[in-house]
Formats: sequence, C-alpha cells, structure tokens
Amino acid sequence: MRAAGVLLAAGRGDRFGGPKALARLDGEPLVARAVRALTQGGCAPVFVVLGAGAGQAAALMPPGVQAVIADDWESGVSASLRAGLRAVPAGADAPQAALIHLVDLPDVGSDVVTRMLDTTTREPRGVLARATYAGRPGHPVLVGRRHWAALLAAVHGDRGAGPWLSSRTDVQPVACDDLATGDDADTPDALRRHGRVT
Repeated sequence: MRAAGVLLAAGRGDRFGGPKALARLDGEPLVARAVRALTQGGCAPVFVVLGAGAGQAAALMPPGVQAVIADDWESGVSASLRAGLRAVPAGADAPQAALIHLVDLPDVGSDVVTRMLDTTTREPRGVLARATYAGRPGHPVLVGRRHWAALLAAVHGDRGAGPWLSSRTDVQPVACDDLATGDDADTPDALRRHGRVT
C-alpha cells in the first residue's frame, strides 16, 4: 500500500493555549513528532497542513516534507482536510490513497501507521480504514482516492470526516490499542501524561 501522509496541524489550539503543532514533548515539536510517525511508518510523500503559527511550524518540519497552507483554516478542520487532499498530486504514479493523521496524538507512532498500511485488504483507490482503540474509532484514517470527492463534499466547517465515516458500512477497522491509546492532547495537562512538555 503506497499512501501519502496528510497531517492536519492548522488549528489555533484555543483549549491548549496556542497552536499544538508548536508544543514540544520531551523536547520534540509535536509537528515533527507526527511527521516522523508518518514517514517512518511508510507514508510518502508527506503533506503538513498549516494555518495558525504556520511560519513557526514550517520551520520545525524536517526536510522533504511539504507544507500546505490552508488559507481558510479558521473555518474549521474541513478546510485543512480539503487543502491536504488537494495537495496530493494526481497521475498514474501518484499515491492512490492518503493516510490522514492529526498533530495532537502524541502516542500514535510509526508502528500504528505501518499497521494501517499493512493490514488493509482493499486495492488502494477503494480502501477505507480507520484505526480503533479499545473498539473506539480514532486516527489515522486511510482513504482511497476513489472516496475523496465524496468525503470532501460531506465535510463542512469544523465537522471532520467522522460523521461521513460513521455513515458507511465499508470502513475497515484496524485495532491499534496494543500500540497506543489514540487519545488526543487537547490541553497541556493531557500532553503531560505522555512526557515532559515545554
């Protein structure tokens, strides 16, 4: 399975007190940590969607990763998702699926990404798979190119892919609770459960 990585990292982080992409866990920026999970897990190329604090976040990204600025990021996660998927090139040699990941999942590492890419059973253009944690749906989400138009038509404002995925019966669950909790870090206290925050 060859898939592009699409990291959503544009949010202002109101509950966190600032853009989560810029926060550091054990000295590593969350944006760099999430990119590392995608690249080491097998995604290529990797696109990072930025908005709030875009310049600072872009400076923290490793080489070879493409920053995508969602100009309308303030309208919600749907803008980031739209910008990220549209950045993935088309063509016969282009990735036929995208693994969508969030910047605020500190314990979701490359092993989760690898499992998502290795355990899906459909051909890349038609794949739909979602990581689960103790039966709870989470991220990353693997979406074949055939579904991108329908997904983007269904997301609006701060409503992400969750409702659209929940409405379908063909989403393959990929159990990852032996690898991570999948919990998001919406506040500094939540992030501190995973290590030292700076």
